[in-house]
Amino acid sequence: LIAQALVHRPPLIVLDEPTAGVDIALRHRLWEFMEDLNRKGHTIILTTHYLEEAERLCRRVALLNHGRVAALEDTQVLLKEYSKDRVAFALSAPLPKDFPFRCEKLPNGFYSMSYSGPEELRRLLEALEAAGLKPEGLELGKANLEEVFLRITDE
Repeated sequence: LIAQALVHRPPLIVLDEPTAGVDIALRHRLWEFMEDLNRKGHTIILTTHYLEEAERLCRRVALLNHGRVAALEDTQVLLKEYSKDRVAFALSAPLPKDFPFRCEKLPNGFYSMSYSGPEELRRLLEALEAAGLKPEGLELGKANLEEVFLRITDE
């Protein structure tokens, strides 16, 4: 179907969930194909539920929530505006109810928390130590487009 749509070399291509239901190898080949089309001057409108796909391929995204546009912005601007540094870690025991930081419990047994800089991260680690907890598998990173979507639709 994609080949049929491209025969006449349209300047605008609309792809609705082009990678839904395909295996990983084909998904990556399709991503490379879409990037090549874009480099050749085609504008591509892509609908997808795979936000990692949108983050990788799209310079501009519209995030929909209940059929309404919740955000329409350059992808990098959204990531910068809504994302903070984040830390994820596993604990051998649950956090105490009176723990001074708001940490989200993830389904994989990890906890996650956004933090605004090295000083706040240091305070978190000190609070864990004071509670007698040692974080395991400490992972530092930035929020991704999926986390941005969850923050926007939570507001």
